[in-house]
Amino acid sequence: MTTETIVIVGAGQAGGWAAQTLRSEGFAGRVVLVGDEPHRPYERPPLSKAVLSGDAHAETTHLLKPDAFDALGIDWRPSVGATFIDRAAKQLRLTHGEPVAYDKLILCNGGRARRLNIPGADLPGVFTLRSIEDAAALGAALSAGKRLLVVGGGWIGLEVAATARKKGLGVTIVEAMGRLCERTVPSEISDYLLQLHTSHGVDVRLGTGIERLAQNAQGGLTASFGDGSELACDAVLIGVGLVPNDELAREAGLACDGGVLVDSQCRSSDPDILAAGDVAAWHCEWAGRRMRLESWQNAQEQGIAAARAALGTTVNHQPLPWFWSDQYDVNLQIFGMPAPAHRVVLRGDQSASSFVMFFLDGDKVVAALGPNSARDLRFARRLIERRTSVDAAQLADLQVPLSKL
Repeated sequence: MTTETIVIVGAGQAGGWAAQTLRSEGFAGRVVLVGDEPHRPYERPPLSKAVLSGDAHAETTHLLKPDAFDALGIDWRPSVGATFIDRAAKQLRLTHGEPVAYDKLILCNGGRARRLNIPGADLPGVFTLRSIEDAAALGAALSAGKRLLVVGGGWIGLEVAATARKKGLGVTIVEAMGRLCERTVPSEISDYLLQLHTSHGVDVRLGTGIERLAQNAQGGLTASFGDGSELACDAVLIGVGLVPNDELAREAGLACDGGVLVDSQCRSSDPDILAAGDVAAWHCEWAGRRMRLESWQNAQEQGIAAARAALGTTVNHQPLPWFWSDQYDVNLQIFGMPAPAHRVVLRGDQSASSFVMFFLDGDKVVAALGPNSARDLRFARRLIERRTSVDAAQLADLQVPLSKL
């Protein structure tokens, strides 16, 4: 019987999958799961959609039902933070309780919502969205007839805007950059998203930032923007990105650069410490650069890979990046990492509710995206992963089934 202890810091999706995988791979030693939230491991994507709208209870986000979670036989430490890694002694210090010794340590402590350093950012009625508690607080403020200001035209901001419009709120989005989701999608998709939201009555303001927030006489908030304009609203969502929680790793002397640096086996600069999920940065072969991948897919798959690597299994975590977003009646999926240098091939009508946009490097599809095109995108994924040579004219021809390519 093994006496080894594997400690997981972070009880979110990556940490939850790491814990499950250790057991499913046959590890019979001690598993300690440390989480600073009171909840069992859960998925975050529904927080900006079904949970926020009230269509789903928070418990539906949990990875496992209570009986299945209990059956893992792990030492779960809810509402406990990790404060220091003593690498020499191989111990993890906690906010309360005795230090925990480890043989392997897996960091899955994710990130936190980025705050704005502006006057009024901490006023009542100003929200971020990262946790179940955040979704409950913001959801309580989303009453029909009120006005919501969304600061940030990225994925979280757009999903919250769509949810708020469906609940009958007036919504304004302000984005400092020149287009929506500028860091992650090409201009054609930014234009599509802009048209999607404006067609649902959202006021979108691009190329200007927010400079201050103040309480107004009506009991709400007044936002002042960089272009000199102002807006009265009832609530504000700050959706301007994620800050990786890599301070614990930095203080322990691990190599970090915008996250904990790991290799394709999820190993940090200390071979007994691994990292997975939003906190981990590694060289993604599909992107050709080092990056953190903030996605549902990566949290799950890298959590699994880190657990297997901790058990001594050789892994190579290089999944094709996959991201999806639900807004109104649109499910937008992205496979791969589109780049400006890629040749764009459109399949279908970009003004329609469904189309696919392919991105080619030579005669190889390296990325694909589109709204409401799940079936075609499954075939696109195969073309990318198999590095199949394709004819651009056939890709664009709706009469040629993608399955034939």
